[in-house]
Amino acid sequence: MNFSIDNEDYPLIRSGPYWKKFKANFCEFIAVLVQQCQCSILYDNYLMDTIISLLTGLADSMVRAFRHTSTLAAMKLLTAVVGIHLNLDVNKHNAQRLYEVEKQRISGKRTSYRLDQLERKRKEYEHKLLEIQNMMNAIFKGTFLNRYRDVIPEIRATCIEEISSWIKTYPDAFLNDSYLKYVGWMLYDKQAEVRLKCLLGLQGIYSRKELVSRMDLFTNRFKDRIVSMPLDKDHEVAVQAMKLLMLMSQNCEDVLSAEDCEMLHQFVYTTHRPLAVAAGEFLYKRLLSHEGDKEVQPKGGGKFGASTDQLKRLIHFFLESELHKHVAYLIDSLWDWAGKFLKDWECMTTLLLKNAEEDGEALSDAQESALIEIILATVREAAEGHPPVGRGAAKKILSVKEKKIQLEDCTKITEHFIMVLPQLLAKYSTDAQKVANLLQIPQYYDLDVYSTGHLEKHLDALLREIKDIVAKHSDMSVLEASSRTYYILCSEEIAIYSQVDCARTQMIDELMNQLNQLLDCFWQKEGGFCTDAGEISRMHSTLRRIAAFHNAHDLTKWNLYDKTLRFLVFETEHGSLPVLIILPALQCTYFSLLWQLAAVSENSPKETLFPLRRELRRFSQICTCFLQHKEKDVREKAFMILCDWLLILSHLDSNNNQEAVGLLGYLPNAPLQEKLLSFIQEHVFMDEEDEKKDLTEEEKDESCKLDDLHKKRSLLAAYCKLIVYNVVEMTAAAEIYKYYVKTYSDFGDIIKETLSKTRHNNKIQSAKTLILCLQQLFQTHAENQDSSSGVDFSSASFTNIKELARRFSLTFGWDQVKSRESIAMIHKEGIEFAFQGATGVDGKCLPPNLSFLVIISEFSNKLLKPDKRLVYSYLQRYITEPLPCRGDEWQPLVWYRNSLLANEDEESSVFGSLGEWPPMSSSKTSFKRKLSNGSLPETSQTEAASKALEQQGASQLPSTAGKSRKRLKSREMRLQEHLPFLCPGGLRRRYCKDEIKTEDVSEEGPAEDTIEDVDIVGTDQDI
Repeated sequence: MNFSIDNEDYPLIRSGPYWKKFKANFCEFIAVLVQQCQCSILYDNYLMDTIISLLTGLADSMVRAFRHTSTLAAMKLLTAVVGIHLNLDVNKHNAQRLYEVEKQRISGKRTSYRLDQLERKRKEYEHKLLEIQNMMNAIFKGTFLNRYRDVIPEIRATCIEEISSWIKTYPDAFLNDSYLKYVGWMLYDKQAEVRLKCLLGLQGIYSRKELVSRMDLFTNRFKDRIVSMPLDKDHEVAVQAMKLLMLMSQNCEDVLSAEDCEMLHQFVYTTHRPLAVAAGEFLYKRLLSHEGDKEVQPKGGGKFGASTDQLKRLIHFFLESELHKHVAYLIDSLWDWAGKFLKDWECMTTLLLKNAEEDGEALSDAQESALIEIILATVREAAEGHPPVGRGAAKKILSVKEKKIQLEDCTKITEHFIMVLPQLLAKYSTDAQKVANLLQIPQYYDLDVYSTGHLEKHLDALLREIKDIVAKHSDMSVLEASSRTYYILCSEEIAIYSQVDCARTQMIDELMNQLNQLLDCFWQKEGGFCTDAGEISRMHSTLRRIAAFHNAHDLTKWNLYDKTLRFLVFETEHGSLPVLIILPALQCTYFSLLWQLAAVSENSPKETLFPLRRELRRFSQICTCFLQHKEKDVREKAFMILCDWLLILSHLDSNNNQEAVGLLGYLPNAPLQEKLLSFIQEHVFMDEEDEKKDLTEEEKDESCKLDDLHKKRSLLAAYCKLIVYNVVEMTAAAEIYKYYVKTYSDFGDIIKETLSKTRHNNKIQSAKTLILCLQQLFQTHAENQDSSSGVDFSSASFTNIKELARRFSLTFGWDQVKSRESIAMIHKEGIEFAFQGATGVDGKCLPPNLSFLVIISEFSNKLLKPDKRLVYSYLQRYITEPLPCRGDEWQPLVWYRNSLLANEDEESSVFGSLGEWPPMSSSKTSFKRKLSNGSLPETSQTEAASKALEQQGASQLPSTAGKSRKRLKSREMRLQEHLPFLCPGGLRRRYCKDEIKTEDVSEEGPAEDTIEDVDIVGTDQDI
């Protein structure tokens, strides 16, 4: 084994079950050794002194393996000795008591053999205790005091773990500030492992009430640090800190202030679920759960007294926290601890249905809204059985027991809310927010209960209330919730379908009749429309209701398409319709066409497809026209619909009807793609100065800015989907990638995901898109620079391009093999662009884009070592003769060459002098090929000498040379297989007088000959 100073390979830190067991057995051996020697050998002044001296000396070793192993052994030895000391202390006190009893029993001056024996026993224990204390002091001062601050975190963690066990095992000796201070100090350690050991040790101490009273000074000194540790960057440390604070809150009176508790309560909203659950336990036990809840009933509380009191405290906390959109996170945090009262839906609904006249303690409007949100969150948690979105990577896999509980809860939810929900809807029918939340509950029903329980009358009541709500409200959240409820209840597999379908048809008929009446009044004979504000408002509300239901229900039989299309055609021709009518009409037309597309079946006749195709193209033209509309809302709505529309039409799968796909499928042409890209540039990547000019006074508040940012993110995501799914050309992404760094905080995640998806679809094309983005930025930079002064490397624009290239490089990750094709293509395209336009005499004219090599050098560290040689060889094809490069204008070429040949042992021999470029034949990565006459090029004397040495070495070590050649062959085969665009046989040199032509391999010639004829000079030394 290698025992160097920095060796990180020794048994204690090796992974795997075998080495874990070895460490456990090693620690157990030390404990058993001390236990077996506790009678006599432990005190012979030889064994323990020798072991302690050995471990103390090794603990100061510079060799990490010795220091770590000896520290662990010393700490475990001290732990075992502490146990012996505790037993001896107990035996000593027992002997002392027996001695006192025996002494009182004997009267006068008479002596007793029993008394003398007890006296000798007591002195023996005292002598052994003194010996043990000396051992403990020697180990503690000789090892612990030196190693608890060791540079290796594993050693520090071991020391803290063991001192915590000493304090818990023998508090009379160790539970004092002289030892606790070490635990407190290491709470500030930089390594999470050490901080975690401190917290776990303190949990064992604070969990025992008899020990807490002796820790007042420690608590006062380190409380602030512990309170701040739930914010630790390490999740496990944060969780254990929260658990420790809960123990401190339970066993230490008034140790946490109201401000501390208020801050800790907010962790129930964190996205990390284990920390949120720990905070939920803290919140429940400190705020919601009181010992007297079951015994002391609030006045007038009835059978729900305790639960009502808990609910009111929960509602008060939720309202005080002012995070009303995160009630699902709050309920999920409390679910494991307060599941019983959170499932008391009978108590919750009873509290909502109370009248103020009956009970003066009725809830306020804000409390009712909060309670309805809590009801919805608890119903969702019980029915779905997994955390809300954003908390947890994936849906939880339920066990058999959990599935059983879930089914029972669904049945309980259904049986209760089937009867209560119509009453709640009737009470809050005028409140849009409350109704929208209540209407989401039926999606968690077990709908078979309606028929099996003969509860159809309650279904009629629910449908009546929903119909009344749709007539009262035009808010989209309410209408969409109503539409979704009808969609769930209209499942054809259940027995109540006919009943619900009849009610739905009746309601749609009423809406369409209302729309027809409004249309008759709206369209005037002269070709205009009614401008009355009341009529426009009623038309707007009716169209919104129809659009909400058309989203989930097929309304084709009501011929809605022609009615709404008339609005759009009129707007394109005259451009005077109110926005309130254009937006819902556009949505209704879109849904109508979607339902017609969905109705296309395998047997659809061709005659019916042509009219549909005409209408599809017509609608696309209308949306394209609306991209230039004067109203911003119309432009954005048209863009979103057009993006979805193009995505659907380009990926049609009309029930295996290939003829329908051919007729109806549609891909955007070049002008339309340009319009879409221009729209994104103007509406998303708008300069801050232009954006400030467009903002009115009302839009300057923070909430409006967030809404505007959300709209921009939606627009960008819609367009990026077109790129990912190949609806528009991938090269269009180059314009998006330009803003990756500039808008990283707002759109960085969307752009990065687009880059990842396109790379997954086509590595090569994605790489070309990246390099195209950098090329366009470089050209813009060069155009803005003074051509006589050259490229300014220190300018802000050039620095930004270089930073963008660095960010692009980071997106490839650590797996160089996986990304080798993409990286190689970036270098190839970059080299070609850099030397583009170099048409001087003998190719010695300075290429105008040579500085671009500085930018692509950011990708050099992602190349594998063989690929670096191949790229360097490709670079040499553009420089065929020695060129003077002492001037600064050639410095980019030097930098790029250095980035390719970094970490090469023979770098100086490859470079030659800085003033000259080496000829191709002397390069380390030069290739020997068969010429047309079958002979090799003539070699220089240096090459001949090196050949002689190689032949001599080959004669001495034939097997090694053979293996090296095989590895070279396999490597060259892999290069040709994965990087064909960089292989020497596939390309020809440029800008040179005498081109070396490579002969194509004939069909008759074996493939092995081609491999043998290519050899990389100097690579044997690196293999």
